[in-house]
Amino acid sequence: MFISVQLSCYPLKDDYKQPIWDLIARLEKTGLEVVPGRMSTEIFGEYDEVMSVLSDTMKWSFETYGKSVFVAKIMEGDRRPK
Repeated sequence: MFISVQLSCYPLKDDYKQPIWDLIARLEKTGLEVVPGRMSTEIFGEYDEVMSVLSDTMKWSFETYGKSVFVAKIMEGDRRPK
């Protein structure tokens, strides 16, 4: 099953930009289709792979940078919207 995820990350620290940039860079190395935006990052791929990458990436973020808030919108669909 193909899904689309709109992910926003809000690090709870004054220097919030670097953790976001690092998170996007990590997502881009996964082989999934990743489209960064000004307010959120879109991720496209097969359900199991996307959910595994999200789990690993959020855990890495918490361990590396501490507290953050993640907001995710997940939609099932057969391909990336155009």
